[in-house]
Amino acid sequence: MDRKKVIVNVGRQIGSGGHIVGKILAERLCCDFYDKEILNLAAKESGFSEEFFRQKDESKGFFSSFFHFDSYFYKNDLSDESLFKFQSDAIRKAAASSPCVFVGRCADYVLRDMANIVNVFITADFQDRLRNVSERLDCDKQQAKHIIESGEKSRASYYNFYTGKKWGDSSSYDLCISTSRLGTDGVVDFIEKYIDRL
Repeated sequence: MDRKKVIVNVGRQIGSGGHIVGKILAERLCCDFYDKEILNLAAKESGFSEEFFRQKDESKGFFSSFFHFDSYFYKNDLSDESLFKFQSDAIRKAAASSPCVFVGRCADYVLRDMANIVNVFITADFQDRLRNVSERLDCDKQQAKHIIESGEKSRASYYNFYTGKKWGDSSSYDLCISTSRLGTDGVVDFIEKYIDRL
């Protein structure tokens, strides 16, 4: 596959290092990288603030709970689905303009009809994920466990609702790779080799 045209979509378990894998991969492929950066693009597309999208990020139901008291927004057809569409439009626009790596945000589904797509899912052993989250957020293992479990429940609900697929299911991805087995650099190497062989 031509590296100058490739689009890589990275799904990831919390604490698996998927963000880091995506960032390093984008650097090696010399392409644009989008994780939370896509929220800024969606904000520009919609006219809402980036913070608005950040609060809603990868979770279903924030919008309706946040604005349940004001029917004005519903009269103007603004909803979770509208926000998802703004974000999807931003993803499609970015993918059409240059090769890039997307982390999360259902990009694998949003870009399903594009050519030169590679979908990967990054995993890690639970104990490794506990340690990574605990170190990154400076919290104890019990707090890290809660963050992982609640975060992944929210992430899975969001993904499953908008895609009609099951988050983390291997059938949705070209590669499912564990950083516990290969390490971060090893996972990036593996994805690079896969892309070059296509």
